[in-house]
Amino acid sequence: MSFTWNVVYVIIALVVVKISQWLWQWSNPNSKGSGKLPPGSMGFPIIGETFEFFRSSGLLEIPPFFQKRMLRYGPLFRTNILGSRTVISTDADVIYEIFRQENQSFIQSYPDIFVKVLGKDNVFFKTGDIHRHIKHATMHLIGSEGLKRKLIGFMNRTTREHLRWKATQGAFNLRHAASNLIVSYITPQMISNLKPETQEKLIDHFKTFNIEWFQSPFALSTWKTVYKVLRARKEAVKIITEALEKRKDSIEKQGDFLDTLLEEMKKEGSIFYKESIVSLLLNIGFVSRDSTSYATALTVNFISQNPRVLTELKREHEAIVQKRDDKEPGLGWDEYKNCMPFTRMVIYESLRLANLGTIIFRKAVKDVEVKGKLVVK
Repeated sequence: MSFTWNVVYVIIALVVVKISQWLWQWSNPNSKGSGKLPPGSMGFPIIGETFEFFRSSGLLEIPPFFQKRMLRYGPLFRTNILGSRTVISTDADVIYEIFRQENQSFIQSYPDIFVKVLGKDNVFFKTGDIHRHIKHATMHLIGSEGLKRKLIGFMNRTTREHLRWKATQGAFNLRHAASNLIVSYITPQMISNLKPETQEKLIDHFKTFNIEWFQSPFALSTWKTVYKVLRARKEAVKIITEALEKRKDSIEKQGDFLDTLLEEMKKEGSIFYKESIVSLLLNIGFVSRDSTSYATALTVNFISQNPRVLTELKREHEAIVQKRDDKEPGLGWDEYKNCMPFTRMVIYESLRLANLGTIIFRKAVKDVEVKGKLVVK
């Protein structure tokens, strides 16, 4: 009996030692290079510090997760989020160095949940010099020529009419109103020959496909939202794919963004293929709507808190109308470029304060030493 218990004690001791060793290695990952790992904590095994990372905070404040660790460890620290060892940098020099070594030591990489929701064929998930190709293609839709020809006049007129109608109903949610305006405009610009009922369905899917799904992964409401988003994405992809297939077999040009992408796809060495075009169209409808509507609502909020800014905006806009012979409301390209310096400053400052893209993701493809700290692949 005594021998049996001794064996049990030895086994328990070995298990405790092994677990302790694993916990130590988890909290203190080894570095193979000569550099020193950034300071920080790995948190609990597997889940790391995920709970605290996703803790809610004000939109215009630095999240407590970052504040606490920046005070304790400095602007460069390590952690573990969703089971992935992560280095977080708020140091401008480190971020510059990461960008400088783009596609050499670091590549674009996103959490699995982003890939699942946005699609593995998303062109933004591809490595290499993709931004130049995307910028060239999208300039046909949202570049300066598009602004001159269509966007400014249409959005100015539609915004005034829509908000005047909403105002007759009393208080309303400005972000939702701006969101509906944007998706109603951008959808026919991307694919112009959809049947009215099909276009309405696609618009509804774009409205469901929003950024509100990216919340704490431990809340039941998050997974309900993710399910709705995935379902809306599936239906939107089906509509866009059918429109693309029909357009490929047609010699008639519609003059929309889908025509542009199909022309880009035919070029030698193009990064575009059927699935990536569908994904890009989906993302434009999604990103332009959410990012712009949030920024618009926050801009109005900033202006409401600064009455002197509102007074100067009104003065500048009234001066434009007074210079006209017809005194009609509206906005032209030359007026936007040459007569609204204060308005542009308000827009730029609002975008700086209301930046929704506060986090970018990169993956080290090899061990890299930055400012004396080692980032391990």
